[in-house]
Amino acid sequence: MGMLINIDNGGTLTDICVLKDQNVYKTKTLTTPYDLSKCLFDGLKSISKVIYGGEDIARLLTEVEHIRYSTTQGTNAIVERKGPKIGLILNKGTARLVKNMRAHDPELFDFLVGDRIAEVNLKDLKNEKKSVDTATVITGLTSSGANRIVVCFDDEDATSLESQFKSLAFDVYPRHLLGAVPMLFASELVDDVSVDRRGWTALINSFLHPAMESFLYNAENRLREYRIKNPLLIFRNDGNASRVAKTIALKTYSSGPRGGMEGVKTFSKQYKLSDVMTMDVGGTTTDIGHLVDLNLNEERRGKVEGVPISFSLCEIHSEGVGGSSILSTKKGAIQVGPESVGAVPGPASFGRGGKSSTITDVNLLLGLLDPATYFGGGLKLDAERARSAIDENIAKPLGCSVDEALHKLQNAYEQKISDGIKNFGNISKDTVLLAFGGAGPMNACGIAELSGINTVYVPKAASVFSAFGIGSCDIGQSYSVVLSANKQAVLKQAYDGLIERAERDMFAEGYAKGDFEIAAQLFSETGKKESIHVLNAKVTLPKALAKADSITLEIIATKRLKTENNKQVKTKKGKAATASGKRIILGEDSKSQNVKVYSVDKMKPGAFGVGPAVIEEDYFTCLVREGWEFVVSEAGDICMTKGAK
Repeated sequence: MGMLINIDNGGTLTDICVLKDQNVYKTKTLTTPYDLSKCLFDGLKSISKVIYGGEDIARLLTEVEHIRYSTTQGTNAIVERKGPKIGLILNKGTARLVKNMRAHDPELFDFLVGDRIAEVNLKDLKNEKKSVDTATVITGLTSSGANRIVVCFDDEDATSLESQFKSLAFDVYPRHLLGAVPMLFASELVDDVSVDRRGWTALINSFLHPAMESFLYNAENRLREYRIKNPLLIFRNDGNASRVAKTIALKTYSSGPRGGMEGVKTFSKQYKLSDVMTMDVGGTTTDIGHLVDLNLNEERRGKVEGVPISFSLCEIHSEGVGGSSILSTKKGAIQVGPESVGAVPGPASFGRGGKSSTITDVNLLLGLLDPATYFGGGLKLDAERARSAIDENIAKPLGCSVDEALHKLQNAYEQKISDGIKNFGNISKDTVLLAFGGAGPMNACGIAELSGINTVYVPKAASVFSAFGIGSCDIGQSYSVVLSANKQAVLKQAYDGLIERAERDMFAEGYAKGDFEIAAQLFSETGKKESIHVLNAKVTLPKALAKADSITLEIIATKRLKTENNKQVKTKKGKAATASGKRIILGEDSKSQNVKVYSVDKMKPGAFGVGPAVIEEDYFTCLVREGWEFVVSEAGDICMTKGAK
């Protein structure tokens, strides 16, 4: 395999990790929300300097084998409630559907749809005299503010009926007209026996689609100008990747965090870790995961903020708190997030016009961050702006000094993430915390203490760990269809149809029949009981499923790219680490402490030390709290233990 470029686009920072000749190269760039292709190419230019010693993006893109890209833009958009307003068209007599959908998350439903709901009479679809009137419901929705439309009929023949309405709608509102409104027909997106799930899947996909489409196609077109060998691959939340044209918007949701979890799998295997709680802290969110006995819990029917969707999702909880989350006060209490200042304008200390307080400003004033070397020296921090913002936004409303406010803010920030961790999974004496992301290592010890965890691992590639994890993905496509009858002939016809689609799509990815693997399974539901039956070479309907309420055929086509690494990594104390300098930090007693600073790149395997101390590299800083000890593993990763002797 040649050079691989892996990119993880976050709300504040965009991470780039390149795997080349057994070497790992990394860099970060500020995310530019007004034009995401800009930060993509800024990152490519920056990483070319790291690899070649000088900017040479043309050479980089000539040599690269695959570019794999993930984004948390969808996750952030939903967390922050920023995106298009959607109109929902249903069939008459389906008030129950709206009631059921709202019950899952009334606030999210009202944000996406609100009262922009219209109904059509299915009997009028074939009535030529009423067809025009039927289609004009679209005008009513757009007049009420909808800029995208979702059509979801609650009927056994929904696929056919939605297709009929589609023909009527496009006759009245041809897609070539400027006034045409983008419409998504739920049955075209997914086949699901649950209309609730189908409806939510269509709504969320429609919400995410416009931003993903405009950016990704723009990025792909710019990359083509350099004549790259293979098309841009989008890393999805199912752990595989596909080209832009074959990627569903909803499958980009939480794809960045899933990349991190793929990296966690490899890391846990190398260190023989059986119970790993993960904390990926970015600028806008903290993504929390849990890996037990190397198994990642994946729901066949995933949830987006508790809302059920038709696609599978890795269980990852996104807490609305990160390095750029706004810290404020409300009724005398500190509030952390969920709003974020992102990279533009960014924290007050960035000096880009931001006036909100963030944990980045707090850590700067506590002395934990070096304003001259932050972000690899590429972004100088302004302590006075940070102090002014915290004084105005926090200290004065709380009636305390700025120094007192700093620790209150630090505690509130750490407590919110800790609460998210404890609510997400069970913590035992064997649980370790794996902290990564640009802001993950910074407060890891404090968060671990609050969570009842005594061991924290920080990967050497922590700052770009999700991008690093993407490097282990395969290329694949998945398909599903609900069988119209529990019969062998129906199964065979459905199977042949999905195989034909898979072969066509994988050919578009560059792989002919026989170059990729096919896996198939049947998912049955009988009452509340669910079961999975794996199909082997012979496609046969099991007799046990003959009386099932519903059967869904699922097929996954995969081109294997990754190779398993079974190397074990040891962590053993050697010589005491040599400090690269000292730094004055503000202790919890508001007294200054002179602590040692250790450079990740200068510490050898076995190096150890005790807190309080600061460990840093170009793109992350880690506070080793008092009472904690750290040891560098033979792979250069850091293991911190509370109360170690």
